[in-house]
Amino acid sequence: MGVRGLQGFVGSSCPHICTEVNLRELAEHHQSRHPGCTPTIVVDAMCCLRYWYTPESWICGGQWREYFSALRDFVKSFTTVGIKLIFFFDGMVEEDKRDEWVKRRLKNNREISRIFHYIKSHREQPGRNMFFIPSGLAIFTRFALKALGQETLCSLQEADYEVASYGLQHNCLGILGEDTDYLIYDTCPYFSISELCLESLDTIMLCREKLCESLGLQVADLPLLSCLLGNDVIPEGMFESFRYKCLSSYTSVKDNFDRKGNVILAISEHISKVLHLYQGEKKLEEMLPLGPNKALFYKGIASYLLPGQKSPWLFQKPQSVIMDKQVISMNSDPDCKQEIPIYADPETKEEVPMCTDPESKQELPVCTDPEVKQKLPVGTDREFNLEAPMCTHPEINQEDPMDMEPEIKQQVTVVSDPRILKVARTHHVHAESYLVYNIMSGREIECSNTLEDELDQALPSQAFIYRPVRQRVYSLLLGDCKDGAGTGPVVKEWFVYPGNPLRHPDLVRPLQMTVPGGTPSLEVLWLNQEPETQAQRLDTLLACFNLSSSREELQEVESSLRALCCLLIYLFVQVDTLCLEDLHAFIAQALCLQGKSTTQLVNLQLDYINSRAVQLGSLLVRGLTTLALVNSACGFPWTMSEFMPWNVFDGKLFHQKYLQSEKGYSVEVLLEQNRSWLTRFHNLKAVICKACVKENRRIVGRSHWTSHHSGRWGRQGSSSYRTSNTYSHSGQGQSWRDQGPGESE
Repeated sequence: MGVRGLQGFVGSSCPHICTEVNLRELAEHHQSRHPGCTPTIVVDAMCCLRYWYTPESWICGGQWREYFSALRDFVKSFTTVGIKLIFFFDGMVEEDKRDEWVKRRLKNNREISRIFHYIKSHREQPGRNMFFIPSGLAIFTRFALKALGQETLCSLQEADYEVASYGLQHNCLGILGEDTDYLIYDTCPYFSISELCLESLDTIMLCREKLCESLGLQVADLPLLSCLLGNDVIPEGMFESFRYKCLSSYTSVKDNFDRKGNVILAISEHISKVLHLYQGEKKLEEMLPLGPNKALFYKGIASYLLPGQKSPWLFQKPQSVIMDKQVISMNSDPDCKQEIPIYADPETKEEVPMCTDPESKQELPVCTDPEVKQKLPVGTDREFNLEAPMCTHPEINQEDPMDMEPEIKQQVTVVSDPRILKVARTHHVHAESYLVYNIMSGREIECSNTLEDELDQALPSQAFIYRPVRQRVYSLLLGDCKDGAGTGPVVKEWFVYPGNPLRHPDLVRPLQMTVPGGTPSLEVLWLNQEPETQAQRLDTLLACFNLSSSREELQEVESSLRALCCLLIYLFVQVDTLCLEDLHAFIAQALCLQGKSTTQLVNLQLDYINSRAVQLGSLLVRGLTTLALVNSACGFPWTMSEFMPWNVFDGKLFHQKYLQSEKGYSVEVLLEQNRSWLTRFHNLKAVICKACVKENRRIVGRSHWTSHHSGRWGRQGSSSYRTSNTYSHSGQGQSWRDQGPGESE
């Protein structure tokens, strides 16, 4: 993340850039200067996940109850001293940053392989030096923060731009994160999350003005420096020879600096003593070896320009400014959204987004959407009550369908009803849904790494297990729309699984589903408030999991466990290498969790770590994120709390039950001799087994397995071929063992 080498340079070579500050004192000073204005810190949540996840155990699928408690303590530390927090999450991966995203995912794969090798060798969790955040952490952190009453927003592009924009436009106290890009943006102060002491609220402030003093630069030069060094937009190798040339001619090489430090100093000297000399007389491409990368380089610089800002390094002719097709949204405040014109290179004709002077006649009109700020989904408010269903936007029914924001008008090529896309966008921006807007607006989604053992031939990847569910969601969201070839819509899936080199996305087509009474429209599911619509939402959700035939049985399950029950039925139908002992462990942990305090879960000790149980824990949590997608797409038939992991899953507790079940312990022992749990256990097991039998799946114990149950099919995606998806006549879609990775570009 951020600028190559800058973090190390600041930490080791320019410590005076880092100043120790106390956030409580800064807030008091800020409030004295701005009476009536609540001191606000914008939090780059993606940078903070590792800091927030404090539970000692991380290998078993996540200690969610502990994690929720840690988030509560974090929020309380700030609110107690009168500081308001605004949390931003990445909402999508920009096309320009896909290569960097892939590079990191492949690096994570190598780390995961090392983790499983360690588990098998030592039968224990690796040290914190190999720490890997639990699957779904970013997704469920959004919902946890909303449950804690925090304003939580999801970006429509890379979050760092929206964080920097929000901080600047709202005169915020600062930005809390861990990304050197915040030294490059000309925005409010930047505070380090890694250096934060929560008890005292002491941390480190990194000062961009002091950085400029050290480098002999101006703040407006920092985007140029960032691009010459390499960042998430500009590949590091693009200017390797140029950096070497600067370093060779650099006259002040200092022995106490490492090579990267001297490179930064050499590039800075070149900017200040060479480029500044001809600034205004020559275009940047005449002074730098941009070659065929000119448009990308200009785009890299422009990506740091916040609304109203301009760069002295960008050459612009008024006639070159045309309207961009996309509108960048910084936050939920409609007044802070600006359309960004683009710079058209006069030679290559390539288009590059560029911000302009707000007083310029070329500035485009600000577009507003009062509903995005003032009209939250039914059942939600700033406190985001997770017990209330979020399903409709009744006020949108009264609107003119064409009273839309420009970006939505441009995207109606995918979804025919602009009101529906507007609802999806609102849920997305307020972090109330998962992936729905990405599918509808761009037909492209991604899923990061999961703790999966590439050497385990018996368990499939979660990417394949849950693909049929996603395919039915695609059918629901995209309907009958066609792509450019006149065929059905294709969704690009960037899902990480063992054997996938991520050179191309998997091209996945929708899978038709059967809903009793017919598939309702999104208008009905999302906008209709009639009482009978709730039943249609539930029917649609069950159809996505192909569980319509088990509706009555699932309705009998207590509300706190029905989402988990639905997920377990789906898992055991899809994966026939799951056995009765696995089912016992899943059910027992869910029941026992309801009787455990956070302290009891913290103190729980495991005899050893089992690699298969590690995978099963992550597999279940990925299922919960899939439930979040389906529930969002179907208009929220279930309350969010029903499948939040802190209510239904604890990694260590599941691992304990798995080890006990594997050893042949009785159900009574698994349930800790609790008779009331025993009755509920058998009821839940009966529902799951009956539903599986309807799908010709009989769950048997490990002792009944024949040899072919272990590793007969191999892990999907590990082979080199890619095949087109075909579907069975039953409408279930393919089971995981019959699937290839999907079509490739």
